[in-house]
Amino acid sequence: MEQISLLLTAFLFGGMLLFSVGFGPLVLKNLEGSAARLFIRNTFPHFYLFVLASSFLAAATVFTTTPAASVALLVIFFTTLPARQILMPAINVASDDGDRKKFKILHALSVAITLAHIFISGAVLCFI
Repeated sequence: MEQISLLLTAFLFGGMLLFSVGFGPLVLKNLEGSAARLFIRNTFPHFYLFVLASSFLAAATVFTTTPAASVALLVIFFTTLPARQILMPAINVASDDGDRKKFKILHALSVAITLAHIFISGAVLCFI
């Protein structure tokens, strides 16, 4: 079970890192502005579902061997829920309304949450 939890946590870490550092910037660089924004907007719900599923499965598989790692992964799971259900729609509304100040603040919060998730999952990888 340890190998499965290690693989699931690595999957979570790598997926978040790839989406944040690789996929997102490439889309914004290679697609025209409005098409890029629409494409990114449509991918985020899937990204959050990926984070929810993989963090929960990793937490469940590591619970018996490393409970602290399970708690850390559950922090990712439970903080992703409001990010997906509340923060992401608020970012979209601010963007649609042209409220750049609110968009920048909410987007910065979203980035901070994702960076924290990457850091937490990376730390878990070091301890399981």
